[in-house]
Amino acid sequence: MELNLGIRAHDIEGLPLEELTKTISSKGLSAVQLALAKSFTDFSTETGSLSPGYARYIGQSFKKENIDIAILGCYINMIHPDKYERAKLLDRFKEHIRFARDFGCSIVGTETGAVNAKMGYTVDNFAEGPFHSVVDSVGELVEEAEKWGVIVGIEGGINHPIYSPKLMKRLLDNNESNNLQVIFDPANFMSMDYYECQEEVIEEAFELFGDRMVAMHAKDFVIEDNWIKMVPVGTGLLNYDAVFKHLKKRKPFMNVLLENTREPHIDNSITFLRDKYSKA
Repeated sequence: MELNLGIRAHDIEGLPLEELTKTISSKGLSAVQLALAKSFTDFSTETGSLSPGYARYIGQSFKKENIDIAILGCYINMIHPDKYERAKLLDRFKEHIRFARDFGCSIVGTETGAVNAKMGYTVDNFAEGPFHSVVDSVGELVEEAEKWGVIVGIEGGINHPIYSPKLMKRLLDNNESNNLQVIFDPANFMSMDYYECQEEVIEEAFELFGDRMVAMHAKDFVIEDNWIKMVPVGTGLLNYDAVFKHLKKRKPFMNVLLENTREPHIDNSITFLRDKYSKA
């Protein structure tokens, strides 16, 4: 069974569209997560710039190199403390929803934001208020997604209100629409409290919402200054044996997308993941 492996397009930096697609293809990768504003500077990516023609031009450029746009990344602070700014960000995400199918993509992805405008870790994210704000914003996005036959992919992590597998399950239970699904990033759920029992955290995630996973991010972590630091795949502590054991059984052929892995690490990380997956 082959591993469907891809990468965040903006982790291959500074290339125009045609060179970007050829470079990704040359590495044997078959999928990308595409965040327009992070990948392209030679044409507008501002809210209001999308159209079917725009989307098809980019989508066909990737398709020409046999690369799927697995996720259209539109990572916003969906609970931004400024309500006007929050509304603008939600509108941007909705625009991505409307044109996702023209990109050849069915998933628009984001994390769940933060109570502070600049994002970043704070325990204030873990209160009940931010959770309910996430529920409201996700509900608004999913309502739009249902109109267009598109999936809202939500990614959890310790820097956000959805900071544990249990909170992700609670979010899903608060919105039963099948247009709400999960982008699973096992490294995001690691913390100083949990990294030594990561097999249990990974198993819990698959048990609680494995049926709602639509893609996975692959990165790694180390402990530095008594805190979690993200590093390229294969250079840290994440237990990929445990991840792939569940992935192979529960979600065969699901896209796995390299994250936080840039040159000169990409080729080694690809080899690492394919080897781990083949032995799982």
